[in-house]
Amino acid sequence: MSAEFMNHKVMTVKEAGFDEAWLQNAICESPEILRLGDLQLVAKEKIISSGGRLDILLQDRDEERMYEVEVQLGETDPSHIIRTIEYWDLIRKKYPQREHFAVLVAESITKRFFNVIGLLSANIPIIAVQCQIIEIDKKKALVFTTVL
Repeated sequence: MSAEFMNHKVMTVKEAGFDEAWLQNAICESPEILRLGDLQLVAKEKIISSGGRLDILLQDRDEERMYEVEVQLGETDPSHIIRTIEYWDLIRKKYPQREHFAVLVAESITKRFFNVIGLLSANIPIIAVQCQIIEIDKKKALVFTTVL
């Protein structure tokens, strides 16, 4: 028995005609799309005491776990990794009664930064999620894959 496969095209968010704000909105509208559990939106573009803005703050329905989400188009870079960890640290201090996870969403998690994130994950609960847009028959699907 042979399987039938459809032709598809993998593309970046920009190649699909969208931007980072669109990606953030897609996550905020349906946090379950990240495949991290039954999550709900707490805040978008939350101003942090350090002066920065956390892209997305999510929590599980039981309000026991929070997810500090930083979104980046393209490849991971040092500033986004540092920002993700900084925001995670500041929010966990503000809500110490909950368990916290730093989440970096990027289109490409490079080998160099995958190694760094892997080292940090021994002490910091960091989750790396890669996103892609896949087009089949002129229909686009936003796909998230947890890589760490």
